[in-house]
Amino acid sequence: MFNDLLGINPEEESKRIIAFLKLVFAEQKIQKAVIGVSGGIDSATSLTLLSKAIPKENILALHLPYFNEIDKDIGEIENFLEIRVTTVSINKTTNELIERLEVPKDDKIRRGNIMARVRMITLYDYAKKSNALVVGTENRSEYHLGYFTRFGDEASDIEPVQHLYKTQVNVLAKSLGLPSTIIDKPPSANLWEAQTDEGEYGFSYKDADPVLFLFYDKKNPLWEIKNMYPNAEKIIEFAEKNSYKHRVPYHL
Repeated sequence: MFNDLLGINPEEESKRIIAFLKLVFAEQKIQKAVIGVSGGIDSATSLTLLSKAIPKENILALHLPYFNEIDKDIGEIENFLEIRVTTVSINKTTNELIERLEVPKDDKIRRGNIMARVRMITLYDYAKKSNALVVGTENRSEYHLGYFTRFGDEASDIEPVQHLYKTQVNVLAKSLGLPSTIIDKPPSANLWEAQTDEGEYGFSYKDADPVLFLFYDKKNPLWEIKNMYPNAEKIIEFAEKNSYKHRVPYHL
């Protein structure tokens, strides 16, 4: 049932996304791109598709770590795509803001939001300097679950894989030949040490994606979905709790 619901033709999907990227850059008369690369599957897949749409020399890939260690998978991405990833630490800037705003040490959410927004500021400043578009890396699962920081990792000019659920991105990444270390890596927003997406959710993407698809895309009633997926209520409650992010700012 899962494969029937969310099955994609990855080769055709790649062609469609690459054509979309080419069209947007052409229409905007912009030749360069800036993209944040975390070492995870979403950013690696987005960067791979981007590299097939515009010349690699026109892409500025930025790794923006807060923690001291640089993600070892960045080197894998560089070798795979033959694209240099520039590392810019956000540690000092983030810590200065945390101190100035008197954010408690145990308030992971506020600290994580500051990190995400500092990354956004950095990406957009590089884009302004280079007359480039900021390429986002969000997937549809994150979008529906509200798993993003407003004006942080949500911010972008163009989204290559936002229409694809996380499990579909995995299929696409495999077809593109991405290294298995990146495909099998536990998804994380890298906002605190040992953080994982699924650890925060309390459920997996494999569980969530068909539920989100049936509820939001197909408009099936929750009672009906619950008969097929026992975790459905928990998943939709998580998504609905964050649904305000899609409604703000409120206005007349």
